[in-house]
Amino acid sequence: MRILISGSTGMLGSPLVQRLRAEGHTVTRLVRSPAQASGDSVVWSPDEGDLDAVSIEGHDAVIHLAGANIAGARWTAAVKTCILDSRIKGTGLLARAMAELTRPPNVFICASATGFYGDRGDEVLTEDSPPGDGFLAEVCRAWEAECQPAAAAGCRVVQTRTGVVLDRHGGALAKLLLPFKLGLGGRLGTGRQYMSWISLEDQISAFVHVLTHEDIHGPVNFVAPTPVTNAEFTQVLGKVLSRPTIIPVPSFALRLAAGEMADALLLASTRAVPQQLMDSGFSFRHRTIGEALAEILS
Repeated sequence: MRILISGSTGMLGSPLVQRLRAEGHTVTRLVRSPAQASGDSVVWSPDEGDLDAVSIEGHDAVIHLAGANIAGARWTAAVKTCILDSRIKGTGLLARAMAELTRPPNVFICASATGFYGDRGDEVLTEDSPPGDGFLAEVCRAWEAECQPAAAAGCRVVQTRTGVVLDRHGGALAKLLLPFKLGLGGRLGTGRQYMSWISLEDQISAFVHVLTHEDIHGPVNFVAPTPVTNAEFTQVLGKVLSRPTIIPVPSFALRLAAGEMADALLLASTRAVPQQLMDSGFSFRHRTIGEALAEILS
């Protein structure tokens, strides 16, 4: 296939591009700066609404990963606006550009997140579950809605609702390694909140899977089949690192440090399961948190 991809230099984008090229696909990267441009790239500016539709003509698939880091800074009003705008502006621009083409791409795969479901306690959440409440749920609803022009133009649209991605070189796990190695790890708040997770390797394979399975469409939970509570995750991570995990972090301390973001990212409970992936025959390399952490940190 000829595949157009945004966010190609990120934690997911870089290894995904490598995987796609290794499997024989031709990848065109969407880049924001002309200085980053090369023979395999197209320059765009989501903030300015600037994307030449002709430049993306002839691609079989579009994978859209770009968006501001939701955990990069304390959630001020300006930061929250940036998080929302970075998702809806780029997604809408791409979807509208695809709708203008004589031959739109066959598939548009757009990143989303399990934040769609909000804080749901012990409730098991599939792709058919309704949206939750809160800032992240509002962002995800708006984000996914921006895909509509591509769907109306006949593209198969897939929204990948990703949970916590585990990789030793980036994301949440990388930030936890030092305190846990120092014996300072512990559960967050009560530890009863569920965490929907997926290894980076399985996330990349899941993208390839939905790219090539034409029967998959709509929201797809990109999570492992076995969500765990924060207390379970903490215990397993300590065991893999051979370190004690006896220093809990109280909820009030997390809220003092991170404000609203603490409730949304650290204390909220999301027990999502990958119903679409399982129904379509996707094979997880890491089905349990123990398997995942043991291999990732080996």
